[in-house]
Amino acid sequence: VLALNGFLRMATGFDIGLSTKCVVIPKEMDMCHRIGYSEMRLPNLMGHTSMAEVILKSSTWQHLAHTDCHPHVRTFLCSLFAPICLDTFIHPCRSMCVAVRDSCAPVLACHGHPWPGNLDCDRFPADEDMCLASLTKEYKYLHKVLPKPVCQTCPAVEEFFTHKRVLEVFCDSNFAVKVKLSKKRTVFGDQEYNIECQVEFTTQGSLLPYETQSMIQQWLLINEKCMQRMTPTHRPMVYLLVGNIEGGMVLVNQVYRWQRSDSQLTLATQKWRYHKCL
Repeated sequence: VLALNGFLRMATGFDIGLSTKCVVIPKEMDMCHRIGYSEMRLPNLMGHTSMAEVILKSSTWQHLAHTDCHPHVRTFLCSLFAPICLDTFIHPCRSMCVAVRDSCAPVLACHGHPWPGNLDCDRFPADEDMCLASLTKEYKYLHKVLPKPVCQTCPAVEEFFTHKRVLEVFCDSNFAVKVKLSKKRTVFGDQEYNIECQVEFTTQGSLLPYETQSMIQQWLLINEKCMQRMTPTHRPMVYLLVGNIEGGMVLVNQVYRWQRSDSQLTLATQKWRYHKCL
């Protein structure tokens, strides 16, 4: 039987004799759905004793999970907030924590938050113990490694332009994605965004349209402050995001406001099909 390590005792004051129960993972914990199991143990490894507390505390991590900042970010977070209902607690390995932290801490920093002390990776068991190990090497072998969106300064929104100028920008770019953004307030009082993406073009050799679409969705989630600026009201807004892929990173360099009455962007995207760059 795997004994609870110091992390659990420090965080909660529990001992191994604490009784737990199996409960269905609630619908509010979207990040822990479709991860291979549907029931979790309560209390969990974060020391939360009620489902209301689990839902409230995990809600602040849902956004990070949706950025897909690491292939195992959901596995890591859900092993703590919604541990699988087995005979014993299975912790994430220290190596998994380190891998997720190194990839996801910059996203938290982009939102103005440090990596939290209660997720200090030294508190998790070493890989030779029974724990959830990171499969990053195998993941890279089995999956194509895509360029990563990064935290960056939000480009100014262009509202006045000609289709000729837009075509010049297209010539210097790898992708252009039309984005429809809208926001709503959640039951916890924070903002939740709906992001619809349509790829206008991609010139990056091996990139497919749906991959580009996914990368732009991640870019918007990572650069949430930029998304906030682009949605000043709850009315849906439409933009064209144009950028490059440099050194394995997705960079958005231009943001155009796509207004219903504006024909210049429509004209530019139509002409692009036959346009020859200088």
